[in-house]
Amino acid sequence: MVEIGQKIKFLRQQNNLTQEELGDRCELSKGFISLLERDMTSPSIQTLKDILEALGTDLASFFNETDEEEKVVFSNEDYAVKKDTDLNNEICWLIPNAQKNDMEPILLTLEPGGETYPDNPHDGEEVGYVLEGSVTVVIGSKKHIAKKGDSFLIKPDKPHYLINRSKRQAKVIWISTPPSF
Repeated sequence: MVEIGQKIKFLRQQNNLTQEELGDRCELSKGFISLLERDMTSPSIQTLKDILEALGTDLASFFNETDEEEKVVFSNEDYAVKKDTDLNNEICWLIPNAQKNDMEPILLTLEPGGETYPDNPHDGEEVGYVLEGSVTVVIGSKKHIAKKGDSFLIKPDKPHYLINRSKRQAKVIWISTPPSF
């Protein structure tokens, strides 16, 4: 008998995700993930597919004990997306298994007035490239404007976040090392 919960827990920990982070990526509660990992509930096939996608794998790989070639190219079906209606933003994880890599790329969409959650100081570096619109990069008490075609580098030794003060949507490719989104 395959113990789905233990395998999901192993993959979640391998990807350095909390139960809450995995739940957010799959639009599930932390409680459901906890029950699932303890084999106290069973997911539907679609829910299991969503969880495995967020963990960078699929049904065939999950139930196959042999190692398969690592996926290199990802498409829309592979992306995990989280919308935050309070902060008026959307995060799209471009590489589903990036948490186990040295860097984690996301596509960040900020609606007018939207912003990211303020991030506290941490190790690593963050790089961004503005695809559309403009954003204000706030690092500590300093503000820097980045427009379409501009890039930015954050050495996260101070609290930092992005805000869209314009009347147009902004899109940013944002890469964090080590993964932190």
